[in-house]
Parts: sequence; C-alpha cells; structure tokens
Amino acid sequence: MTAVGRPTRDGATIGAVLARLRPEFPDVTISKIRFLEAEGLVSPERTAAGYRRFSDADVARLRFVLAAQRDHYLPLKVIRERLDSGAALPAAPRAAPADRLGRDEVVAHTGVAPALLAELEQYGLVRPDDNGSYDPDGVQIVRIAAALGGYGLEPRHLRAFRAAADRELGLLEQVVAPLYRQRDQRRAAEQARELTGLSVGLHTLLVKSGLRRVTGQ
Repeated sequence: MTAVGRPTRDGATIGAVLARLRPEFPDVTISKIRFLEAEGLVSPERTAAGYRRFSDADVARLRFVLAAQRDHYLPLKVIRERLDSGAALPAAPRAAPADRLGRDEVVAHTGVAPALLAELEQYGLVRPDDNGSYDPDGVQIVRIAAALGGYGLEPRHLRAFRAAADRELGLLEQVVAPLYRQRDQRRAAEQARELTGLSVGLHTLLVKSGLRRVTGQ
C-alpha cells in the first residue's frame, strides 16, 4: 500500500527534488521550486490527485536555473530564453567556502577587470584583509557588482547599498553583541544566522515592493 498523500506514478515528488538539489544549492526551498514553476521555468506533470511529478529533465532544468542565478545573476527572462534555445551557460569557477583569494585570483574567478575591483575597494563594497585576500562573500560581491554593471550601475552608484548594509548591521549588532559579551558563542551564532536571513528577506521584499510601484506590476 502506498503512503497517503504521495504520488503512485513514476516521477520524483517535490520533496525528493528538494533533497537532490540541496547539497549543491543549500538555500533552495519548496517555495522557490514552486515559484520557478509558476514562472514557467519548469513544468512537472501532475497525478490525477494533483501531485507534482518531476522527471530527471525537470530536475536538470531546475539545476540550470539555480546555477544561472547563483553564478551569473541572470534575470529569469534571460534564463528562460537560454533554456528554450538549448544554450549552455559558461562555467563559473567558484571558491570553496573556506577559501580566501588574492587579488589576481579574484580577477580570474570573476572575470572582472582589475580596475573594477579597485573601484569596488575605493567605494567600500569589498574590503581585503591585511594580507590583501578576499573571503568568499567578497568574491560574490564582486560578481554581483559586475552583473549590475551590465545595467549601467557603476561602483560609485553602489555606495548606497554599502551605507544601507552598515545601518542594518548597526541595528542587528545591538541584538547579537550582548550574547557575545556573555560568551554564549553558539547562541550568538544562531541568532546572527537567523537575523541575517530575516534582514535579507525584509530588504528584498522592500526593494521588490518599491519596484512594483515603479513598474506598475
């Protein structure tokens, strides 16, 4: 007898797909997969009871979309066009989470011009350590800044993001700092992760809401 609530035909459930994608894309959620389906990036079949059934091809499309967003910061419209045309994305080398990269390595990994990296430093978007190395977050910032450059936004325009982040950080430090002073490192780290997720989510929604007012959509 099959378990209640599960499809009985061939194909992976959305939960199984999530489990397959999570090792490579830790931030993916069921809501994200449903959103990509609603946007027409993937079209799983449905059982008679309405359950989604994802084929291997569906999972491959999801992996393509998630990698394109993560590594190339492409809008969904462009990703959809590439999927429909069968075009492949260029490989994007990624640093391991614990890696720190030197200036030349950052340039090689991101493909940006050294002058752009220097500008990002000048305006405080990235900050190398005392040895001139960049952490993985810094490398990702460089990639995103380069992608925004394709829309005409230069490093000098991005100072507003730096200023906003610093203001948010000052607010969140008021919550986390007392725990560090109490030497409760584990709880402080947990709260820092939770606050980071909440603040990023709030920031994203505020920007999306503002853009909807501009575009009328």
